[in-house]
Amino acid sequence: MKRRKFITLLGSAAATWPVSARAQQTTMPVIGFLSSLAHSDLGLVLPGLHRGLNEVGFVEGRNIMIEYRWAEGDYQRLPMLAADLVNQKVAVIAAISGTPAALAAKAATSTIPIVFAIGGDPVAPGLVPNLNHPGGNVTGASFYTSPLVTKRLDLARELVPDGSYVGRIVKGEKAAELPVTLPTKFPILINLKTARSLRIDIPMTVLARADEVIE
Repeated sequence: MKRRKFITLLGSAAATWPVSARAQQTTMPVIGFLSSLAHSDLGLVLPGLHRGLNEVGFVEGRNIMIEYRWAEGDYQRLPMLAADLVNQKVAVIAAISGTPAALAAKAATSTIPIVFAIGGDPVAPGLVPNLNHPGGNVTGASFYTSPLVTKRLDLARELVPDGSYVGRIVKGEKAAELPVTLPTKFPILINLKTARSLRIDIPMTVLARADEVIE
């Protein structure tokens, strides 16, 4: 009986070990995505994130997962959403769509790397002390060059974040060693529905320069 029981246990272990091993092999790193926008605005911010991730070899659902948190325009929800991502122990937080989301992420953790995409100066609000040497756990992309450009980007409600920094950090690079990028080209997506709801008339000259216009 003892010998029969031992064989049964041995067979069970042999059957379950490959399953456990496969589960460990297929464990994917998880990115936390934090945005002040609504889920319906995903078309504004996700293409650039996915494009950058793809450039460094990551494809959502294939070898990386993304936990999405949308504040739906309610900035007061950002601290709670950021804390939730920290509790999920994500590998990196992509704080997209403006300074409030980035600040909420920074307040929530000093250890998990944070990559932001904002339209303003990241030094003034304290996101980073220096553009070339951000230090700490925060870096990203700033589309700030002048008040005019920032106003235009705010009008369009669009920053096209580059996900390559997110992917590079997942691969092991340090946020402290990645300088804040200042793109020379500003991809602009104009949301006409949003503009109409705000009763803003966008000049044809601006529409003509937009990379994409969302009806």
